[in-house]
This record gives sequence, C-alpha cells and structure tokens, in this order.
Amino acid sequence: MATRIVSVTEGKKFIRSVAIGTHHLTADEPEPTGTDAGPTPGELLLAALGSCTSMAVRAFADRHGWPLHRIDVAVRFDADGRIVKNVGLTGELDAAQREQLMAAAGRCPVHRLLTKDIAILTVPALLAEPEVPGDASEPAS
Repeated sequence: MATRIVSVTEGKKFIRSVAIGTHHLTADEPEPTGTDAGPTPGELLLAALGSCTSMAVRAFADRHGWPLHRIDVAVRFDADGRIVKNVGLTGELDAAQREQLMAAAGRCPVHRLLTKDIAILTVPALLAEPEVPGDASEPAS
C-alpha cells in the first residue's frame, strides 16, 4: 500500500490547509482562539480513529458473511485525556459475533498505532528561499 504525503500549509491565524493527494481539508481552532473554520487537529485524529475502526469492523463482518447492517463509532477525549471509543453494531448478530467484532474494533491500524510506543522524527524541511528582486546573485545587466 502506497502512503501519501500529508502536507499542511499555514493560513490566517490558526487555519491550516491540509492536502492528502487530491483531497483537501481545513483544520482550525474554535473561537476565540481560532475562527472554527474546521475541526481541531485533535478532532481530526479522533476522526481517523473512528473511520479506521468502522472500516476494520465492516471488513471483518463482510469477510465472515455476518449480517452487520450498520456500524456507528463515536470518539471523544475524556476528562483524563484518554480516548473513549463507543462502537454501535446493528444487525442480527449473536453474542460471539458481537464479541469478535468489538475485538476487531481494537485492532484497526490507527488504534494499534496510537496504543504502541512510536517515535516521531521532526526534521527541518528544505524550502526554497523566495527570490528577492535585485538579488546580488543575479547577473548585472
């Protein structure tokens, strides 16, 4: 699976334009800090976890041919800073199927990434310096 680069460009105040391949998102902070032009970075993280969980559970149910009609996932931070993930399963599922689907909800790639030790390497990007008219490096006319 190819990994696309996620790039973030600064906008006004705290607004950030996020590009992922051909997809574009906006991130911001709520008022009064920001302008609430989009979800916060933390909310985007929760969205990634909820989406991944839903997809993993759907794939598991489909692979087994189980009658999962709908999966709903609500994700939030609690007062202690933990992530709480509520998973709702709708369908004619027996107790064993529900148990296995809930286990699959804890094995999605984003869930596993967030629950393991991970190193994040922050490196400076080599950005092109803006051209300045009359720069000494330009040949004289």
